[in-house]
Formats: sequence, structure tokens, C-alpha cells
Amino acid sequence: MFHLAQGQDSINAVKNLGEFESLQSLQTENLSYPNKKRIWIVGGSQVALWAGSFIALNKAWYADYPKQNFHFFNDWKEWQQMDKAGHLWTSYNISRLSGGMWRWTGINEKKAIWLGGISGVAYLSIIEILDGFSQQWGFSTGDMLMNITGSGLYVAQQLTWKEQRIQIKMSYSPYAYEPGDLERAQDLFGESTMEKILKDYNAQTYWLSANIHAFFPQSRIPRWLNLSIGYNARVMLGGTENKWTDEAGNTIDRTDLERFRRFFLSVDVDLTKIPTRSKFLRSLFSVLNIIKVPAPALEWDSRGNFKGHLIYF
Repeated sequence: MFHLAQGQDSINAVKNLGEFESLQSLQTENLSYPNKKRIWIVGGSQVALWAGSFIALNKAWYADYPKQNFHFFNDWKEWQQMDKAGHLWTSYNISRLSGGMWRWTGINEKKAIWLGGISGVAYLSIIEILDGFSQQWGFSTGDMLMNITGSGLYVAQQLTWKEQRIQIKMSYSPYAYEPGDLERAQDLFGESTMEKILKDYNAQTYWLSANIHAFFPQSRIPRWLNLSIGYNARVMLGGTENKWTDEAGNTIDRTDLERFRRFFLSVDVDLTKIPTRSKFLRSLFSVLNIIKVPAPALEWDSRGNFKGHLIYF
């Protein structure tokens, strides 16, 4: 059910990224011993976030749908896997920022890393649990796999390299729907700009952004320069096909519109590698690093087309 509930989940997640970094920016040095007060602040804030999100989502979204016994639902083929990429992006970045919070407390480095990874999975498990008891959907093993993968990418890199050489980012470009399909798009993805950014899979692009200098430390390549591989899908007006039933019970068939996948190669900027003495800028750059910087890009799509973009976002 990620294509509908991720909007609220991602809104909560993105809003709290700033809270995570605000806590972290109170003091950026690594402590050599655990600070009990900071541990209570971080632990309490994360438990409150988890519990509050669970209650809010249950009341705001799931209360309108009938419940049943816990069950599973296979949605792997929906939305050309764009929703799965969204889970990957969200869990990775929550884990990364949560790990920073735990390091701020001064606890053991490895413990902080693992707590960060667990936090990302735990937070997104809220939706999976609620889905599992909803008659409308079900617990998605595909979603859970992406949650674990995103958090696992953070943990594995931090344990191996003590830094995030490969990051997961997102970009957004408004998608121009046909006039006759606009109402359908608004029903699916919302009408406000924020809703569209977080829910419109036709407009999102997800990126694996790798820091080149980190892999070639002896080179003269700028420390902030990344190479990125992106993924996007287009012309999706339904989970698995462009065919649906409207509120009046009429079948709307837009299977004449071909759904297709797009792949990109581009450069990017790792904002966390930009040198600055400002704690505020370091915090700001860490949050903004969830978004890919607009840059030239090469595109290939599943229809066999190849083209370049002077600037793609």
C-alpha cells in the first residue's frame, strides 16, 4: 500500500529529518564516553516519533478501512517498483540521520551504527504492520525487503568504510498529464505540490550516488563530486495497468498509453563533503543531501530511446 500511505509516512519522515539534525547540531564533536542525558533525549525522541506516527496513521488513514486478521500481500509488480525505490530511499536516510543522533550521545560507535539501522527499519515497519491488519491491503514482504536493504546499506558502509560512499537520493520533475487523465492523477497522487513530490511516481527519480574520490583517494578528483545512476518510470495511472473503475462504476481503459522505465547517468554533489566551519551549514547540507543536485544527464528508456539532458532534476 506504499503508493498511497507513503505520502503521509514520507511527509513525517522528511519533517523529522530536520529534527534529527537539529539535535545533532547542538554539539558535533564525538564524545569519548556516553552522555546519559543525550541518550535519554535521543531514545525518547525516537520512541515518541515511532509511537506518535503509529497512532496518527492509524487514525488519519486506516480508520476508514475495515480491518481483518493479519495477512500478507504481494505488491511487487505495482508501480514499476518505484514505490520500492521510495522505501529504499526513506529507510536509508532515516538510518543515516538516526545513526548520527546516536553518535552524538557518545555511545560505542558500532552500537550507534546498529541503532541507526534498526531505527530506519522500525520506523517504516509502522506502515507494514498497519497494512497487515487492513482488509484493503496487507503486509508487503517486498516493502519490508527494501526497508531492510536501505538501512542495511547505511550499516554496511559505516562498518566497512566509516563513511557513506554510496548514497540514495531523490529528485522530482513535474509530470505533464493528458487533460483527460488529470483527475485520475489527482486522485492517486494528490493536488498540492508537496503531495505530488512525495507521491507522484511518474515525477520522481531515485539515484544511487557514489563519491568518486572516496574510491580513488589518490586522485585529484574533487572530494564533493559524485557519479549517479538514476531510475524512473513513466505513464503510470494505476498500480499494474492503466485501467481502473471510477466512482460511478465505469471502467476507464487507458492501456493505449505505454508504461515504460527510464535509466540515467549523471553527476552529483555530495554536500557533506563541502568544507565549512559552520555547524548550521553542516546540518543543513546533511539534510539536503537526500536530494540529488540538478545536473546534465544521459537517459536510456525501455522503449530503446537514448537522449541527453542539459539539466535533469
